[in-house]
Amino acid sequence: MFFVGAALVVVVDQLSKLWVSINSAQISPGIQLLPGFLDLVYVENTGAIFGLFSNQTAPLIALGIAGSLVVLLFVLHFPPALPLGTVSAALILGGQVGNLIDRIRLGHVIDFIDIHFRELFSWPAFNVADAAITVGIFALIYFFHKWGMFNKAYEQSGQPQN
Repeated sequence: MFFVGAALVVVVDQLSKLWVSINSAQISPGIQLLPGFLDLVYVENTGAIFGLFSNQTAPLIALGIAGSLVVLLFVLHFPPALPLGTVSAALILGGQVGNLIDRIRLGHVIDFIDIHFRELFSWPAFNVADAAITVGIFALIYFFHKWGMFNKAYEQSGQPQN
């Protein structure tokens, strides 16, 4: 289930980015999907989250590979006991690999979802991989909470050290 979920995220991410790339001329400067709230845009992001570390492709590729390996090792050595843990890890890995493919192949990540509230608020453009990573992280936090991981960490931190 883990590998199928991660692969599904990668396929949907790459197909959506391919479609946006092919249609970038028609999309620019943007297409309103929900006026005042959601637009389809074409952005080549050379950075990471919120455009941080722009034009740092090699370090971002290294971090993407390292992050993917950490998720893989975590799942292989500590398989989640519940489907929610498996799904959250699959979303995170699939998103990392989707963006990693772009960085290696193109030198940038294609973003195309633009959420805003009229002219008052605008979130940086993102893609399916970014959304999968975000949902996966929140699901993982919820999974750890339900599993009692935070309570166990708190209890252990309150114990005297020998």
